[in-house]
Amino acid sequence: MINLLKKNKELLLAIFNMMLFGSLFPLIKIGYSVFNIDTNRICDILVFASIRFILSGLVLLLISFVRKEKIAVPKFKSFCSITFMGIFAIVLHYAFTYIGLSLADSSKTALLKQLGLLLYVCFAFLFVKEEKFGTNKIIGAIVGFCGIIAINFGAGGNVKFSIGDYLIIFASVCSVISSVLTKKVAQNNSSFLVVGISQLTGGIILLFIGLMMGGCIPTFTIKSGFVFGYICLASIAGYLLWTYLQRNGDLSKLFIVKFAEPLFACIFGAILLGEDILKLQYLFAFILISAGIMFGNKKV
Repeated sequence: MINLLKKNKELLLAIFNMMLFGSLFPLIKIGYSVFNIDTNRICDILVFASIRFILSGLVLLLISFVRKEKIAVPKFKSFCSITFMGIFAIVLHYAFTYIGLSLADSSKTALLKQLGLLLYVCFAFLFVKEEKFGTNKIIGAIVGFCGIIAINFGAGGNVKFSIGDYLIIFASVCSVISSVLTKKVAQNNSSFLVVGISQLTGGIILLFIGLMMGGCIPTFTIKSGFVFGYICLASIAGYLLWTYLQRNGDLSKLFIVKFAEPLFACIFGAILLGEDILKLQYLFAFILISAGIMFGNKKV
């Protein structure tokens, strides 16, 4: 049993990471409620998101300072690379996501958010020399993607693409680009520094955009503080773990595991928000996503 756990350590860590990320979806919804944020005001949502990343970034940089870690030489180039990564990972990804969610049919969102991952798994070997073509990866990606379709099956909506739909797709592509950049930048730098600088700079840019649009700083209470504390802790742990996995693992396989994120979001949504997940499509989704992860991580 112990040998089995050691052998699949990275896979289990990646699945745990998806649990952390999945839990954030309902917690952020709860955050909107406890902070009395009007979800029709994109500017307030961006300010709320920015505070999360600024605080998370400051905590990570403080830990890095205590650990006496330094940016790899050349420092200026490394700092610029990390900041550039943060623009894709935080600013563009979350700006497109939050604005897109206000315009797109929510039943399509989980599906559209995975398109970038599917494209990477299928075609990365054409552009990234470290990636190798593997039929197991493509089968795993397609099967996992079918699981996302299963989650959305029967949820209604039409096949027309709105501006919001395109923004969600752009968010997914930005997430993939940031992961590729992270893998390169994190090779010679501490995960604490990489995530801390990217989240702090990204959060500051988001805050500036939100305030320029007329956004307001939310008022904290004891209840909202606890909710926000969890969001920040889950963000810190989740992004640190994801950066570690991206630095040491195969991005194609990790992206297949990422198909489990919306499934965990549904499970936590049921636990925390009372959403109904006792539907046949969720069972099919669980089976398909699990099968996709197994195919994608199968050694050939």
